[in-house]
Amino acid sequence: MHINNYTSADLQSYLDTADVSNNPVLNIAILRNITVEGLTPYLRYLAIQMGFRASISYGGFDNVLQDAIGNDDLLNHNTDCIMIFTKLETLSPKLANGFAQLDSSDVEEEKNLVKNYIVSTLQGIRSKTNAVINWQGFELPVYPAFGVIDHTNSDMQVGAINELNDFLKAKLRDVKNGFFIDINVCRSIIGYNRFYDNRYWHIGKAPYTLDALREIANDNFKVFRALKGKNKKCLILDCDNTLWGGILGEDGINGIRIGPNYPGSAYLEFQQEILSLYHRGIIIALCSKNNEPDVWDVIDNHPHMLIKRNHISIAMINWEDKASNIKQIASTLNIGLDSIVFVDDNEFEINLVKEFLPNVETIHLPKGASTDYRQMLASSGLFDSLAFTNEDKIRSQLYKAEITRKEDQGKFTGDIESYYKTLNMVACLSSANAAVTPRVAQLTQKTNQFNLTTKRYSESDIEAFINSGNADVIFVELEDRFGNMGIVGCSIISYREDFAEIDTFLLSCRVIGRGLEKVLLSRCIELAKNRNLAKVIGSYIKTSKNGQVADFYVNNGFIIESGDNDQETRFFYETKNGVPPMPSYYKEINFECFKK
Repeated sequence: MHINNYTSADLQSYLDTADVSNNPVLNIAILRNITVEGLTPYLRYLAIQMGFRASISYGGFDNVLQDAIGNDDLLNHNTDCIMIFTKLETLSPKLANGFAQLDSSDVEEEKNLVKNYIVSTLQGIRSKTNAVINWQGFELPVYPAFGVIDHTNSDMQVGAINELNDFLKAKLRDVKNGFFIDINVCRSIIGYNRFYDNRYWHIGKAPYTLDALREIANDNFKVFRALKGKNKKCLILDCDNTLWGGILGEDGINGIRIGPNYPGSAYLEFQQEILSLYHRGIIIALCSKNNEPDVWDVIDNHPHMLIKRNHISIAMINWEDKASNIKQIASTLNIGLDSIVFVDDNEFEINLVKEFLPNVETIHLPKGASTDYRQMLASSGLFDSLAFTNEDKIRSQLYKAEITRKEDQGKFTGDIESYYKTLNMVACLSSANAAVTPRVAQLTQKTNQFNLTTKRYSESDIEAFINSGNADVIFVELEDRFGNMGIVGCSIISYREDFAEIDTFLLSCRVIGRGLEKVLLSRCIELAKNRNLAKVIGSYIKTSKNGQVADFYVNNGFIIESGDNDQETRFFYETKNGVPPMPSYYKEINFECFKK
């Protein structure tokens, strides 16, 4: 059930009975100058939904700067996420409540005090941890100090607060892993009167209602979810009463409702949101009980359809059950079921998928509420990511090409290596730089199946490796006769005094089985050998999804060094044994060939 559908009692009952003992811990630290302890149940629930167990610690009341500088128990290398609340009424009462009494020099003085506070706080945090920082922005007054003219004069209260928010955003960008959470957006979603509890503000400096705290928690978790690789990759859509109004088999192409006028305008608006996701790199698929030629006739020929054939990576249009069709879509695309969001107006179909494919996220579009469909999809936050890369721009084409590759391979009668030779594959391995850092970070956040350690890194983490002087970050591009597949893998090698350690080793699911892992591993060992290091250490950290790589190191000449409760196993390779051979069926394997 979505968190918005829980009463407080139901939510607490769920939390009391949820078994999270085996879930990894998500350490959340909260710095605040107001009372926000009511966040706890919502943060715990959202953590469970992404497969974690939240450990939540609060700093002292109105002690943000002191905690940032001096509280090592609250902020340390184990901290994953930090939420900061600095309500202006507490931080600068003059700007928040007494602005009309200030002259221009007073305003500048107060703004500078707040700016210095921001800088000192961020410096204090970064001296202790590289954890994600979600700083809740300063709230704009609904009733500003100078009334109606305040919004038109940048020297007045609204302008001053906007300046502080712009300054905060800039400083969060500078420290990396810093994100601005716009409280004003959260407030606009549920409305001013439902957002604040003025009575509790005066009694206990607790300004927000439970509705507000729930919305704030949701917004913060959009960042946490993306960082931990829990965002979704694929949107699977029903057609009838979802992409358009009406039943195609009954109403025909001229009778379905899609167009500029109501009720068709609601479905047009919904398709606009789907297109936005497509252009953000989300895979779009169809799963519909219909006659396939009729659906393609609508998509190709209806004058108001925005979703066209080129936007759809795969379609299962038949009369089979939708759970089976969704499994087939996942298999064809080679993605996990937990990467999928399924959208349908039919409650039976939604419940069927929930029952048989519990890892698939579902969105039920209630009948009679088509005007809310766009908002339901946009507000979910399920597809939010922390980067937008070149691969995202062409993701649909990449997956379509992959389907064509599979169809081509199915027609080939020779052995697999002979087939690979026909692909004319060209691999390019290069050292990472600023231009590719977003994509490399994204790979660590999203890749699950062929990922030896499943360590999740932000862009600033990758930059730290690149700039450290004792690590190499290498990435792999792959091209074949069907097209360029973009950056499809990466490895991070850390160098110690007498050995190299492979911290990260991963490949996109689109290239599993092509022997590219042997190319990447050989390069890792070669780099260690070039530094005259005698040994390369590699680890396999077991997850529920990466079982296929459990024997990867053993199968490539490594020897088991140690194991830890069947969760982490360490292996070593002696570089005196030389660099393992690379596959012979590649047309070219090149190094340091990346062109920005």
